[in-house]
Amino acid sequence: MQSVRDAFGKTLVEIAHRDERVVVIDADLASSTKVSYFQKEFPQRFFQVGIAEQNMTGIAAGLALMGRIPFTSTFAVFAARRACDQVAMLAAHPRLPVKIVGAYSGILSGNNGATHQAVEDVAIMRAIPNMVVIDPADEVEMSQAVKAIVEYDGPVYLRLSRDEWPIVVPPGYSFELGKAVLLRPGHTVTLVCSGMMASLCLEAAADLETQGISAEVLHMPTIKPLDVDSLVSTAKKTGCVVTIENHSIIGGLGGAVTEVLSECCPVPVKRIGLQDTYGECGSNDELLKKYGLSAKHICKGVLDIIGRKR
Repeated sequence: MQSVRDAFGKTLVEIAHRDERVVVIDADLASSTKVSYFQKEFPQRFFQVGIAEQNMTGIAAGLALMGRIPFTSTFAVFAARRACDQVAMLAAHPRLPVKIVGAYSGILSGNNGATHQAVEDVAIMRAIPNMVVIDPADEVEMSQAVKAIVEYDGPVYLRLSRDEWPIVVPPGYSFELGKAVLLRPGHTVTLVCSGMMASLCLEAAADLETQGISAEVLHMPTIKPLDVDSLVSTAKKTGCVVTIENHSIIGGLGGAVTEVLSECCPVPVKRIGLQDTYGECGSNDELLKKYGLSAKHICKGVLDIIGRKR
């Protein structure tokens, strides 16, 4: 097993061997985002701009106009907040194939604390017209997602988690842009998740089964565009939904799900994520527990929503 960011870096090298259009622009974080693999293999196609994320985005847009497929490399907080205007006006507005890599996403950022915890990046990127937002769950899905976005002719925000996470996608899985993945069937409640929270949802679902609760787990690797058909279908089946994300409950996956269900299939919904707050320093386990994102907290949320359904 390898970290999701290692899978990203190695897959990018694999793709670049057969597609000379792929280039990388880095904001002094190559070792953290693992584009260091690309830097070593293709030094002539790697551009180090330093801590200058806005300039990095402009350079990427220029390279895209020259026929390249640029990947920008930085932490998610800087990609979404510091370079937001450049992302919107230089990449998204002209719909250029700029692939924005936001590493260390969510609160699990290696003890770096609030300054490096991206808890609103999905909300920002999701609101930008033309932008696709992807949050893979494991190394297998990350590798396939990277290959898919190279083929997609438009801007993409790729959320990159820092650590190793269990492989949750089924054998023979094939990532498809805009499609959800059913990780576990159920009929009592639906857990809708994205990114590394998928493994915690499966853990929670197993615990719930011992209590006689059948939880369906629907993973949304593509947060925008959302798989509306799969979401509405599962909501009709179970009658209640819990969303789980490594992000604020405002504007992220939970916001996207409730927007769809309020229009298409109104059912009780509970959003599990950061409750309009910043994070702080701590280990992964400590942070998941403090901010209510552990499997235990997911189970508690399910019991609450089932009560509302009844």
